[in-house]
Amino acid sequence: MRSKIRSLIVILVLFIFALGFMLIQPASAAPQSQVYYYTPTPQPDGRVLYTVKEGDSCISIALLNNITEEQLRSLNNLAGDDCLFLIPGQQLLLDVVEQQPTAGPSPTPTSILPSPTPFNGTGDICVLLFNDINGNALLDDDSGELPLLGGAISINDLNGKVALTGTTNTEEAVCFTDQPEGTYNISIAVPELYNPTMRTNATVELTAGNTIVVDFGAQISSAVQEIPGEDPAERKSPFLGILGALVLVVGIGAAVYAMRTRKL
Repeated sequence: MRSKIRSLIVILVLFIFALGFMLIQPASAAPQSQVYYYTPTPQPDGRVLYTVKEGDSCISIALLNNITEEQLRSLNNLAGDDCLFLIPGQQLLLDVVEQQPTAGPSPTPTSILPSPTPFNGTGDICVLLFNDINGNALLDDDSGELPLLGGAISINDLNGKVALTGTTNTEEAVCFTDQPEGTYNISIAVPELYNPTMRTNATVELTAGNTIVVDFGAQISSAVQEIPGEDPAERKSPFLGILGALVLVVGIGAAVYAMRTRKL
């Protein structure tokens, strides 16, 4: 009898202990239901669209896409009872996403080379004044158009650093060597009793290592008769001969008059 009582007491103690243990344990929180949102893929133009399904409403679509009903109505111009007349297959605008440009490959950096030091070289300028016998402004070797003496040469560069002068001869072109490259203005004054048959000045661009030859032509004046073998520059004026003849005639007349006066 006593053993049964002890067994009941032990069972009762264990029951009380188990009940107390259960009471002191915190109640575990019931798992919350997970909310799923619809995430459609943006179109190429950035628009996010939703296709209406059977049984959809503005509220259900807004909740599914995590936006408010007012936003859905504003984006799709839905007013009043328009939400009651949604048609399955109808597309509603949910958002407009700004498309990010696709990053291209990074450009390969290029090394910056030092600027080369400019080299200023020299060249030659030659000037030829020829006797343009036929007056065609061209140097014709077959016509015997030889270099002409006495032309005054003037050469100046545009920077005002070079000023050269010279005189043409009867043998060859007059050359000015080792002149710095640049732009030059070349002019010539033809000798007395000659007229130019072409331009009397020229602008040239001299580059390093080059030789520029500039031709000028002149022709004897039509008022002067050319005597073979005689330099026109050394020819005397015919007016002196005429003046001498007049003086001679006047002298003879005066002598005749004097002789007649004595006879009388």
